[in-house]
Amino acid sequence: MSSATDGLRQLEARLATDLDYLELPSKSWVPPRHREGQRVWDVLFIGAGMCGLAGAARLKLAGVDNVVLYDAAPAGLEGPWETFARMQTLRSPKSLSGPALGLPSLTFRAWYTAQYGVDGWEALDKIPKGQWMDYLRWYRRVLGLPVVNETRMTGLADAGDGLVAVSLYDGTGERVEYCRHLVLATGRSGLGGGVVPGFLDGIDKRFWAHSADPVDFAALAGKRVIVIGAGASAMDNAATALESGAAQVDMLIRRKEMPRVNKMTGIGSQGVVHGMRVLPDAWKYRFVAYVNDQQVPPPRSSTLRVTRHENARLFLGCPVETVTETGDHVVAKTPFADFPADFIIAATGFRNDFDGRAELAAIAPHIKTWGDGPYRPEMGPTTPFMVDAPYLGESFEFLEKSAGDCPMLARIHCFNDAAMLSHGKLSGDIPAISAGADRLMRGIVSELFVADRKRHFEALEAYDIPELEGDEWTDSTPSLTEAAE
Repeated sequence: MSSATDGLRQLEARLATDLDYLELPSKSWVPPRHREGQRVWDVLFIGAGMCGLAGAARLKLAGVDNVVLYDAAPAGLEGPWETFARMQTLRSPKSLSGPALGLPSLTFRAWYTAQYGVDGWEALDKIPKGQWMDYLRWYRRVLGLPVVNETRMTGLADAGDGLVAVSLYDGTGERVEYCRHLVLATGRSGLGGGVVPGFLDGIDKRFWAHSADPVDFAALAGKRVIVIGAGASAMDNAATALESGAAQVDMLIRRKEMPRVNKMTGIGSQGVVHGMRVLPDAWKYRFVAYVNDQQVPPPRSSTLRVTRHENARLFLGCPVETVTETGDHVVAKTPFADFPADFIIAATGFRNDFDGRAELAAIAPHIKTWGDGPYRPEMGPTTPFMVDAPYLGESFEFLEKSAGDCPMLARIHCFNDAAMLSHGKLSGDIPAISAGADRLMRGIVSELFVADRKRHFEALEAYDIPELEGDEWTDSTPSLTEAAE
């Protein structure tokens, strides 16, 4: 047995002891329900990346063990880390507790140190993204989280009686399963997917991709590549193209200056984590609008990964106006020059577009957004990804645009990046994911208990195991009566 394997087994034993001392997981307490001969899931997650795993783990620790996670990816490839996350290391500091849920033995640091020792931890700078994915695979295994892979949600419907019917497809056919609460843990793409600039409309897909799309970087060897954008994703995609042998990579950046200061990281605190939710709506919008205006700079390491290549060029204040196909290549027109390219990567962010997702068709027209009322022009600019963001309730649940039109929204939780404006960054990034999972759990647990209050009261009435047998005392009342006589 290797020292790394032995260290990991010791850590797992320590985690098991910690959980035992804390009496976790709590005993299962939710009464089972059935529909059409099948067990109804108490909570069904779509997405088994970091957010889905943390949310399901927190519910399991709270005694809600009838939970399942479905993910479209093959086992071990959930989330972005082995797909469209093209950075070399995570941006977050290695010391963050991440999805550990308050358990020291569940942290990345404990997992890493168990295998590579304290000296290895001290020598580590940033977490390699592959190791972060290995940690999440371990997290899933050691907590026994029930993930079903290569399964996609294709639709949903109100099944009545407080249930949501979820249509699922796994390659062999479609089936319907029922749940009391549905959690959309769909990551960075949130509810809409990537933003595609209008100038790419009608351009053959062989000439371009969004940064979240699969890209055959090996095929870009010897090619001219344009990357649109200046964020972390833009830098990572540009660097990957350069390292794959691209002949030339031009980064076309709309801004005249590169952002340099990561504003929200600079004020990060538990106050921000827990206080953003209770701010007045105008202040929530003000915070996010300011950060959006200032923009988040790409990591220094990602930027240097690009600029160390002599065949990389950055053009500031150079917005793309049009893109046209010209034979076997495309040309991007800017105010200053035309840029011929063999391939374009649009690192242009993500959108909230419920109408663009067929699987959300039943609820899309009814979801209340910030633009449906909370937003007012005096709050700030009408940035699409903000005014189109869902306006969520206390436990990330969707709210109705018109009361009574779609009651099942109260049982569908938006636990992904689209929740940022309503809840802060609790359901998309590493730093506060445990707090987000706890908030989600508290809301769902409360709703499950309240919904079953009659059954819990019946259980209260039926409980008859005595603590006293009746032989622990002698009733002295009769002697007082005799003395009075």
